[in-house]
Amino acid sequence: MKKLSIIGVLSAGLLLSSCFGTTPTAPAAGATPPPPSLKVSELKKQDLTVYNEFSTTLEGKQNVEIWPKVAGFVQEVYVEEGQKIKKGQPLFKLETQTLNQDANAAKASVNVAQVEVDKLKPLVEKGIISEVQLETAKAQLAQAQANYQSVASNIGYSRITSPVDGYIGEIPFKIGALVSSAMGQPLTTVSDVSEVRAYFSMNEKELLKLKESMPKNDKNTLDMEKAPKVSLIMINGEEYAEKGKIAMINTIINSTTGSVTARADFDNKNNLLSSGSTGKIKIPTVYTGAYEIPQTATVDLQGKKLVYVVKDDNTVTTMPLDIITTTQNGFIVEKGFEEGTTIVLEGVSKLKDGMAISPVK
Repeated sequence: MKKLSIIGVLSAGLLLSSCFGTTPTAPAAGATPPPPSLKVSELKKQDLTVYNEFSTTLEGKQNVEIWPKVAGFVQEVYVEEGQKIKKGQPLFKLETQTLNQDANAAKASVNVAQVEVDKLKPLVEKGIISEVQLETAKAQLAQAQANYQSVASNIGYSRITSPVDGYIGEIPFKIGALVSSAMGQPLTTVSDVSEVRAYFSMNEKELLKLKESMPKNDKNTLDMEKAPKVSLIMINGEEYAEKGKIAMINTIINSTTGSVTARADFDNKNNLLSSGSTGKIKIPTVYTGAYEIPQTATVDLQGKKLVYVVKDDNTVTTMPLDIITTTQNGFIVEKGFEEGTTIVLEGVSKLKDGMAISPVK
């Protein structure tokens, strides 16, 4: 019986040993976890181009409103809406019957005054009448001639021609309509769109930034000839094939809106652009020898943007950014860093000064 008991105790011991002998030893309390592996990058100087966009409205090189100088009924319309025309080409003819009658009356008054002058001349020479009477008659003749010239000019104004090359706009007044210089809208508009002008506005801060980026001449004023070419984004979202140039920047700030107006000119040889269209102007600014810091590499601290710089011992420390401008990907800085400085690109929200990381390039 004793032998069986000893055997049973030994068997139970072996069983317990087989069940618990493979349990791993627990790690010591307070062991330091390995440093996190985070992606890093070395800063390299490069030339960066940033585009600023402004809403714009296009106008033709010339938009000339055609107004009648005399009142009358529209007798002829020689052009069609949208037609391309040349300078001097006839556009409208106004009814001149009344003007012709006025001209005939004025001409008759000239003839009467001329007869009076011719009659008085020999009488003055013979001393029958005084020369004052003759001078009075001559003055009346001059007045009659002036009246006739005025009426004749009005007859000439009844034939309306185009003052410029361009395209005819809307023609609201048709044959038979009574028109005058006092009406509320012009007969039509002639638009020269061989070149279009893109007008856009910017605030005071944007104006200052644009001035700082543009080249200057010897007089320290903006050199428009050396200004960078600009792009036009049309209403359909596509970029216009021809580059434009900045032609004007108004330096007087509107005290009501706090903005200024500028203009860029574009060639329109293919007549793709229309006066009155809208779009966006893209103006490039080039930063030479600058760094682009990805937005994912930055943290905010009391309104300042910071990055984590990796030191030689793989610990990190924060450095503030002196931001010049923003891009779609992040921020541009020109100073504050040496070329080759390594910054952390990811996981920066969980880092603290002095923490060690395992850099991954």
